[in-house]
Amino acid sequence: MVKFGYTILYVQDVEKSIVFYENTFGFSRKFISPDNDYGELITGETTLSFASKNLANQNLKEGFIESKLENKPFAIEIGFITDNVEELVQNAMAQGATLITEPKQKPWGQIVAYVRDIDGFLIEICTEVKG
Repeated sequence: MVKFGYTILYVQDVEKSIVFYENTFGFSRKFISPDNDYGELITGETTLSFASKNLANQNLKEGFIESKLENKPFAIEIGFITDNVEELVQNAMAQGATLITEPKQKPWGQIVAYVRDIDGFLIEICTEVKG
């Protein structure tokens, strides 16, 4: 059996990023390493994790492309489902997120908005797809 366990974002400051996600989305802290190089949040069935860029460089000897707000976002996003997209977008912006796309209703009825977090990662904030 294979299970999707976690997504890890490589960030400048693990503690700061975790605080952003706690304050914005209400997630609970699961773990932060004593050296502040790795941390996890409880988000439901899949864990959202953070690793310092320093730790990532140790693990990936060939390097990696860093997420930066001044660059375009990667061709990947993390998505969070909510009943009130507009409210969550406003809270994200109050916590330091950058608005990319205002909430819009899709032809299938879902409401979707996009923000970038404090490290430049793309976040979709949306209602559940009803199918």
